[in-house]
Amino acid sequence: MTRVALVTGGTRGIGAAISVALKNAGYRVAANFAGNEEKARAFEGETGIPVYKWDVSSYQACAEGIARVEADLGPVDILVNNAGITRDAMFHKMTPEQWGEVIGTNLTGLFNMTHPIWNGMRERNFGRVINISSINGQKGQMGQANYSAAKAGDLGFTKALAQEGAAKGITVNAICPGYIGTEMVRAIPEKVLNERIIPQIPVGRLGEPEEIARCVVFLASEDAGFITGSTISANGGQFFV
Repeated sequence: MTRVALVTGGTRGIGAAISVALKNAGYRVAANFAGNEEKARAFEGETGIPVYKWDVSSYQACAEGIARVEADLGPVDILVNNAGITRDAMFHKMTPEQWGEVIGTNLTGLFNMTHPIWNGMRERNFGRVINISSINGQKGQMGQANYSAAKAGDLGFTKALAQEGAAKGITVNAICPGYIGTEMVRAIPEKVLNERIIPQIPVGRLGEPEEIARCVVFLASEDAGFITGSTISANGGQFFV
Protein backbone atom coordinates (compact mmCIF):
# COMPACT_ATOMS: atom_id res chain seq x y z
CA MET A 1 0.00 0.00 0.00
CA THR A 2 1.38 3.39 -0.98
CA ARG A 3 1.26 5.81 1.93
CA VAL A 4 -0.08 9.35 1.52
CA ALA A 5 1.97 12.38 2.57
CA LEU A 6 0.66 15.92 2.96
CA VAL A 7 3.10 18.85 3.03
CA THR A 8 1.93 22.31 4.07
CA GLY A 9 3.65 25.20 2.32
CA GLY A 10 4.66 22.44 -0.04
CA THR A 11 5.04 24.24 -3.37
CA ARG A 12 7.97 26.61 -2.73
CA GLY A 13 11.38 26.61 -1.06
CA ILE A 14 12.00 23.93 1.53
CA GLY A 15 8.43 22.69 1.21
CA ALA A 16 8.77 22.09 -2.52
CA ALA A 17 11.98 20.11 -1.98
CA ILE A 18 10.20 18.03 0.68
CA SER A 19 7.23 17.33 -1.60
CA VAL A 20 9.47 16.20 -4.46
CA ALA A 21 11.69 14.07 -2.21
CA LEU A 22 8.70 12.27 -0.72
CA LYS A 23 7.28 11.62 -4.17
CA ASN A 24 10.66 10.25 -5.31
CA ALA A 25 10.69 8.01 -2.23
CA GLY A 26 7.43 6.42 -3.38
CA TYR A 27 4.77 8.29 -1.43
CA ARG A 28 1.58 9.75 -2.86
CA VAL A 29 2.05 13.44 -2.09
CA ALA A 30 -0.30 16.39 -1.76
CA ALA A 31 1.14 19.89 -1.45
CA ASN A 32 -0.76 22.64 0.33
CA PHE A 33 -0.26 26.34 -0.41
CA ALA A 34 -1.90 29.55 0.73
CA GLY A 35 -0.66 32.37 -1.46
CA ASN A 36 0.97 32.30 -4.87
CA GLU A 37 -1.47 30.48 -7.13
CA GLU A 38 0.65 30.94 -10.27
CA LYS A 39 3.76 29.36 -8.74
CA ALA A 40 1.73 26.58 -7.14
CA ARG A 41 0.14 25.61 -10.45
CA ALA A 42 3.53 25.75 -12.15
CA PHE A 43 4.89 23.43 -9.45
CA GLU A 44 1.98 21.04 -10.02
CA GLY A 45 2.63 21.04 -13.75
CA GLU A 46 6.35 20.44 -13.36
CA THR A 47 6.15 17.69 -10.73
CA GLY A 48 2.76 16.06 -11.15
CA ILE A 49 2.12 16.61 -7.42
CA PRO A 50 -1.46 17.80 -6.81
CA VAL A 51 -1.76 21.11 -5.00
CA TYR A 52 -4.50 22.31 -2.65
CA LYS A 53 -5.10 25.86 -1.49
CA TRP A 54 -6.05 26.78 2.06
CA ASP A 55 -4.80 28.86 4.99
CA VAL A 56 -3.44 26.73 7.83
CA SER A 57 -4.33 29.43 10.38
CA SER A 58 -8.01 28.47 9.93
CA TYR A 59 -9.14 25.23 11.58
CA GLN A 60 -12.20 24.95 9.34
CA ALA A 61 -10.12 25.51 6.20
CA CYS A 62 -7.69 22.79 7.34
CA ALA A 63 -10.45 20.30 8.07
CA GLU A 64 -12.07 20.94 4.69
CA GLY A 65 -8.75 20.86 2.83
CA ILE A 66 -7.66 17.62 4.47
CA ALA A 67 -11.02 16.08 3.58
CA ARG A 68 -10.43 16.98 -0.08
CA VAL A 69 -6.95 15.46 -0.03
CA GLU A 70 -8.16 12.26 1.58
CA ALA A 71 -11.06 11.98 -0.87
CA ASP A 72 -8.58 12.24 -3.75
CA LEU A 73 -5.60 10.27 -2.45
CA GLY A 74 -6.62 8.36 0.66
CA PRO A 75 -5.97 8.74 4.40
CA VAL A 76 -2.98 10.89 5.30
CA ASP A 77 -0.21 8.83 6.92
CA ILE A 78 2.60 11.40 6.85
CA LEU A 79 2.00 15.05 7.74
CA VAL A 80 4.75 17.61 7.26
CA ASN A 81 3.90 20.89 8.98
CA ASN A 82 6.13 23.21 6.99
CA ALA A 83 3.97 26.28 6.28
CA GLY A 84 5.34 29.43 7.86
CA ILE A 85 5.36 33.21 7.55
CA THR A 86 7.42 36.07 8.93
CA ARG A 87 6.27 39.50 10.07
CA ASP A 88 9.56 40.80 11.43
CA ALA A 89 9.80 43.88 13.62
CA MET A 90 11.66 44.98 16.70
CA PHE A 91 9.43 44.20 19.67
CA HIS A 92 8.80 47.82 20.63
CA LYS A 93 7.41 48.38 17.14
CA MET A 94 5.63 45.03 16.72
CA THR A 95 1.88 45.26 16.29
CA PRO A 96 -0.68 42.83 17.72
CA GLU A 97 -1.48 41.92 14.11
CA GLN A 98 2.15 41.00 13.37
CA TRP A 99 2.24 38.86 16.50
CA GLY A 100 -1.10 37.20 15.86
CA GLU A 101 -0.51 36.38 12.20
CA VAL A 102 2.78 34.61 12.89
CA ILE A 103 1.47 32.69 15.91
CA GLY A 104 -1.67 31.78 13.95
CA THR A 105 0.22 30.25 11.03
CA ASN A 106 3.46 29.00 12.58
CA LEU A 107 2.11 27.57 15.84
CA THR A 108 -1.68 27.30 15.80
CA GLY A 109 -1.36 25.97 12.25
CA LEU A 110 0.24 22.82 13.68
CA PHE A 111 -2.83 22.18 15.82
CA ASN A 112 -5.18 23.00 12.96
CA MET A 113 -3.47 20.55 10.61
CA THR A 114 -2.63 17.73 13.00
CA HIS A 115 -5.88 17.56 14.95
CA PRO A 116 -8.17 16.53 12.04
CA ILE A 117 -5.68 13.81 11.00
CA TRP A 118 -4.77 12.48 14.45
CA ASN A 119 -7.71 10.14 15.10
CA GLY A 120 -7.25 8.43 11.74
CA MET A 121 -3.59 7.81 12.52
CA ARG A 122 -4.58 6.38 15.91
CA GLU A 123 -7.15 4.07 14.34
CA ARG A 124 -4.64 2.79 11.76
CA ASN A 125 -1.84 2.46 14.37
CA PHE A 126 0.56 4.35 12.15
CA GLY A 127 1.49 7.96 11.59
CA ARG A 128 4.36 10.33 11.01
CA VAL A 129 4.09 13.98 12.02
CA ILE A 130 7.15 16.05 11.10
CA ASN A 131 7.24 19.68 12.19
CA ILE A 132 9.58 22.15 10.51
CA SER A 133 10.70 24.51 13.24
CA SER A 134 13.78 26.77 12.99
CA ILE A 135 17.17 27.53 14.46
CA ASN A 136 15.55 30.75 15.68
CA GLY A 137 13.11 28.73 17.76
CA GLN A 138 16.14 27.27 19.53
CA LYS A 139 18.31 30.35 20.01
CA GLY A 140 15.96 33.31 19.44
CA GLN A 141 16.53 36.11 16.95
CA MET A 142 16.41 39.87 17.36
CA GLY A 143 13.44 41.31 15.48
CA GLN A 144 11.63 37.97 15.52
CA ALA A 145 10.01 37.68 18.95
CA ASN A 146 6.85 36.44 17.25
CA TYR A 147 8.58 33.96 14.93
CA SER A 148 10.99 32.67 17.60
CA ALA A 149 8.12 32.19 20.07
CA ALA A 150 6.06 30.25 17.53
CA LYS A 151 8.94 28.04 16.43
CA ALA A 152 9.92 27.32 20.04
CA GLY A 153 6.28 26.42 20.66
CA ASP A 154 6.47 23.96 17.78
CA LEU A 155 9.16 22.07 19.70
CA GLY A 156 7.05 21.85 22.84
CA PHE A 157 4.11 20.65 20.76
CA THR A 158 6.34 18.00 19.19
CA LYS A 159 7.56 16.63 22.53
CA ALA A 160 4.11 16.53 24.12
CA LEU A 161 2.34 14.95 21.14
CA ALA A 162 5.11 12.38 20.71
CA GLN A 163 4.24 11.02 24.16
CA GLU A 164 0.58 10.68 23.20
CA GLY A 165 1.23 9.03 19.85
CA ALA A 166 3.93 6.54 20.77
CA ALA A 167 1.65 3.71 21.90
CA LYS A 168 -0.36 4.03 18.68
CA GLY A 169 2.59 3.74 16.30
CA ILE A 170 2.68 7.47 15.62
CA THR A 171 5.98 9.33 15.74
CA VAL A 172 6.21 13.10 16.09
CA ASN A 173 9.53 14.81 15.38
CA ALA A 174 10.88 18.24 14.50
CA ILE A 175 13.56 19.60 12.21
CA CYS A 176 15.23 22.95 12.88
CA PRO A 177 16.84 24.29 9.69
CA GLY A 178 19.46 26.99 9.83
CA TYR A 179 20.15 29.29 6.87
CA ILE A 180 18.97 27.42 3.78
CA GLY A 181 19.59 28.57 0.21
CA THR A 182 15.98 29.21 -0.71
CA GLU A 183 14.88 31.92 -3.10
CA MET A 184 14.18 34.19 -0.12
CA VAL A 185 17.62 33.75 1.45
CA ARG A 186 19.48 34.03 -1.86
CA ALA A 187 17.73 37.37 -2.41
CA ILE A 188 19.77 38.79 0.47
CA PRO A 189 22.57 40.99 -0.92
CA GLU A 190 25.68 38.94 -1.64
CA LYS A 191 27.82 41.20 0.54
CA VAL A 192 25.54 40.56 3.54
CA LEU A 193 25.53 36.82 2.89
CA ASN A 194 29.30 36.60 2.53
CA GLU A 195 30.29 38.95 5.33
CA ARG A 196 27.59 38.55 7.99
CA ILE A 197 25.72 35.28 7.53
CA ILE A 198 27.97 32.58 6.09
CA PRO A 199 30.87 33.36 8.50
CA GLN A 200 28.51 32.32 11.34
CA ILE A 201 28.09 28.84 9.78
CA PRO A 202 31.03 26.55 10.61
CA VAL A 203 30.61 24.42 7.46
CA GLY A 204 31.10 27.62 5.46
CA ARG A 205 28.01 27.59 3.27
CA LEU A 206 24.24 27.79 3.19
CA GLY A 207 22.26 24.59 3.46
CA GLU A 208 20.26 23.30 0.52
CA PRO A 209 16.49 22.64 0.63
CA GLU A 210 17.17 19.07 -0.46
CA GLU A 211 19.23 18.50 2.70
CA ILE A 212 16.20 19.28 4.84
CA ALA A 213 14.05 17.12 2.57
CA ARG A 214 16.33 14.13 3.13
CA CYS A 215 15.82 14.49 6.88
CA VAL A 216 12.06 14.44 6.32
CA VAL A 217 12.20 11.35 4.12
CA PHE A 218 14.14 9.49 6.81
CA LEU A 219 11.76 10.51 9.62
CA ALA A 220 8.78 9.49 7.46
CA SER A 221 10.19 6.03 6.84
CA GLU A 222 9.57 2.74 8.61
CA ASP A 223 13.26 2.82 9.57
CA ALA A 224 12.62 5.80 11.88
CA GLY A 225 9.95 4.08 13.97
CA PHE A 226 12.04 4.23 17.17
CA ILE A 227 12.66 7.97 16.87
CA THR A 228 10.00 10.23 18.36
CA GLY A 229 9.94 13.50 20.28
CA SER A 230 13.30 14.37 18.73
CA THR A 231 14.67 17.49 17.08
CA ILE A 232 17.15 17.33 14.20
CA SER A 233 19.24 20.51 14.03
CA ALA A 234 20.27 20.98 10.41
CA ASN A 235 22.22 24.21 10.60
CA GLY A 236 25.81 23.50 9.56
CA GLY A 237 27.04 23.73 13.14
CA GLN A 238 25.79 27.29 13.66
CA PHE A 239 24.01 26.47 16.92
CA PHE A 240 24.20 23.52 19.30
CA VAL A 241 21.45 22.69 21.80
